Amino acid sequence: MQFIDVRTDFAFKKVFGSEESKDILISFLNAILNFRHNPIVDLTIINPYQMPLVEGLKETYVDIKAKLETGATVLIEMQAYNQGGFGKRIQSNLAQNYSTQLQSGDKYMKHHPTIALTVTDFVMLHDEKLESSVITSFKFMETSQKVLFPYNQMEMVFVELPKFNKSESELSSMADKWIYFIKQVGHLSAIPESLAKDETINHALKVANSASLTPEELEIQMKKARWLADQEDAESERKIFLEKLAKIKAEKQAVEAEKQAVEAEKQAVEAEKQAVEAVLAEKETALSEKEKALANAEKSTTLQIAKQMLQANIEIRLIMQATGLDEALIKSL
Repeated sequence: MQFIDVRTDFAFKKVFGSEESKDILISFLNAILNFRHNPIVDLTIINPYQMPLVEGLKETYVDIKAKLETGATVLIEMQAYNQGGFGKRIQSNLAQNYSTQLQSGDKYMKHHPTIALTVTDFVMLHDEKLESSVITSFKFMETSQKVLFPYNQMEMVFVELPKFNKSESELSSMADKWIYFIKQVGHLSAIPESLAKDETINHALKVANSASLTPEELEIQMKKARWLADQEDAESERKIFLEKLAKIKAEKQAVEAEKQAVEAEKQAVEAEKQAVEAVLAEKETALSEKEKALANAEKSTTLQIAKQMLQANIEIRLIMQATGLDEALIKSL
């Protein structure tokens, strides 16, 4: 038994957007959205699944649009690849669908809530507070007091598949089972017992059975699966490239840091050299001054001895021999 990978937009709409599988969509929405006290009983799929006029045209399958019995509209989308501006596109679609409910002359009281439910096969919300939150919901809120806007009628709900890591034996709620189904059905070779017990999920598994597809549908699904695989390969290559780039940058930063350390050490050595030279120069000056002082003292002592020898009437010849002074200097004393 082989199942189609519902992470492709084509297969997702085939399973959840077919008119004959309304029970599947109702069960899925009741599990994911916060309708515990007022569960969905019935809905109308506004754009039910049908074979495209142009095979492989991606835009043919992007959204499932359902109108609930309460009048609320739910936009359901499966997004396998994080494209630029995706988050802004969701907000634009939500606002557009909400604003176009009314016809000319209609009163605003006729507005009904609009919900954008997006399943992503990538981590879209990287805030550390949401790192373990598989399902997240966003509404208008007063930012300082965290109070919901009382007239809020627009909501964005995200289901991030990579954050869901439960095994089959750990599935405890319908939300767990549906998320597990979306994430793993393309890898299953048989219907898991825990999923088969639920009538609607079992129905979804039968719809997702590749044997139930027409040759044309199977060909389109193969193209979509191939496209998805190509995107995953491209993403893997991008991650490898970014890792290599980060490694090169880290090595470059390490080399630059080492270079700065060497330069700092060089400057320190230069400063130490200058300090040593300053000390040596100071010592040399001190020695020079000491030598001068000693020379002056020696000259003064020699002159004093010569003077005393003159006073003792010693011959100048002998005084010259004893002191090394010349005759003129001795006679000047």
